[in-house]
Amino acid sequence: MTEAFLHYIWQYQMLDGGLTTTDGQPVVVLKAGELNKDAGPDFFNARVRIGQVEWAGNVEVHIRTTDWHCHRHDMDAAYNNVVLHVVYEHDGEIFRQDGQSPATLEIKRFLHPALVANYEALTTPPAGNPFPCFSKVAAVPQFLLSSWLERLTVERIEAKAETVHRMLDESKGNWSQTCYWLMARYFGGKVNALAFELLAKSLDQKILARWNNDRVRVEALLMGQAGLLDPYFEDEYPRRLQSDYEPLRTALRLSPIDRHLWKFHRLRPSNFPTIRISQFADLLSSSTNLFSTLLDITDVKELERLFNRSAAPYWDNHYQFDRLAGRSSAKHMGRMQADLLIINAWLPLLFVYGAEHGSQHYKDQALHLLGQLPPEDNAVIRQWQQAGVGVSSAADSQALLQLYNNYCSSRRCLECRVGYHLLKSK
Repeated sequence: MTEAFLHYIWQYQMLDGGLTTTDGQPVVVLKAGELNKDAGPDFFNARVRIGQVEWAGNVEVHIRTTDWHCHRHDMDAAYNNVVLHVVYEHDGEIFRQDGQSPATLEIKRFLHPALVANYEALTTPPAGNPFPCFSKVAAVPQFLLSSWLERLTVERIEAKAETVHRMLDESKGNWSQTCYWLMARYFGGKVNALAFELLAKSLDQKILARWNNDRVRVEALLMGQAGLLDPYFEDEYPRRLQSDYEPLRTALRLSPIDRHLWKFHRLRPSNFPTIRISQFADLLSSSTNLFSTLLDITDVKELERLFNRSAAPYWDNHYQFDRLAGRSSAKHMGRMQADLLIINAWLPLLFVYGAEHGSQHYKDQALHLLGQLPPEDNAVIRQWQQAGVGVSSAADSQALLQLYNNYCSSRRCLECRVGYHLLKSK
C-alpha cells in the first residue's frame, strides 16, 4: 500500500458507499478537494459532511493514523485546518497543533477487493513484461486509448519544445538562428548532438548565407569550423576544402571547435560526423533562409524531400578524409533519417512558433504533419505492437514513446488513463 494509491482513491472517490468515521459517524463527501503536491495537507478546499455537520477545510491522507505524528503534523499549524484524516489503517489517536483531534476515516474496509487486486497487478507485473499493462492494454476501449494518445502527442511535442525555448532565449528571439542551431543539433544524432550544436554556434548562419549557392564553400566552412581540416591531405577534395577555408578563417576571424569533441567510435560509418556535416552543408546551401522556407511548406512529402540530403560525391567512396572505403555508394540520408529530423527538430519549432505568436494554425499544422508521417520503428514501439496496440503514424509512435518513457518506466500508472481504466475494472 502506498500513499500515492490512497491519494488516487480519495481524489477519484473510488470507495464503496456507506462511509463512517472510526467513531461511527456517517461521512458524505461533497467535494474531495484539490490535490496538493507541495508542502502542507494533501487536499485543499474539501467539503465533507460528518454526522449532521458540514465541514470546509483540508484533508490529510496517510497509510496509518500514527503517520500523522511520524510526519510531525502535530507540531505544524499548517495542519490545523484538516477536517478529515483519511487513513488506510487506523492504529491510534492523533491531535493537531491546536490540540483538537480531526475526524478519522479508515478506508480499508470501503475498498472493493477488485480495486486492490488490480492495483497489485499493475505494481507487480509478471516478470518479463516490458511495461505494467503489457498483457491488458489491448482490452482498453479504443476511444479511451485514442484520446489519451492524442493528449500524449501534445505532451511529447511540448517536452521537445524545451530545447527550442532554450535556443530561442540564447538567440534573443531570432527564429532563423534558432532553426539553424536546432537542425544542426539533430543532424548530430544522440552521439554528436552537442558537437554539432557547438559547430553551428561557432559559425553565424549569415556567413553561410553569403555562399548559399556554393555547396563546396559551405562544406569547407563547416568542416573547417568542426576542426576536421588538417594542413596536409593527399586527396584533392579535402585540399580544396582547406584552401577555401583558410582565407575565410583569417578574414572572418573564425575559431574552430575542438576536433576531439567528435565521436566516431561505435557509430555506423554512414552516421560519421564527416558524412553528416556534408549532408548538412547540402541542406544549408539549398536556401538563403531555411526557417522561412520550412514555414511555407505544408506538404509532408515536400518536407521529406527537403530533408533527404546527400553528401558530396567525394563521400561516395570515403567516410573519412584520405581513407578510401571498401565500396562506393551515394550517401543519402534516406527517408527514415529525414522523418526523424522533421519529428525532432522542425515540428517542435513550428509548434512553439505557433504558441509564441498566438497562432493555433501553426500548432495544428505541426500536429497534422506529425499525423501524416509514418510511425517510427524501434524497440519500444515494437513492444507496444506486440501488446496489441495499433500504431499508424508518427503521432501514435511519439505518444507511445512518451507513455513508455514518462509513465510506464517510472510506474506512474495512477496518472495514466489506461491505468485508471484498468484499476476500476471489476
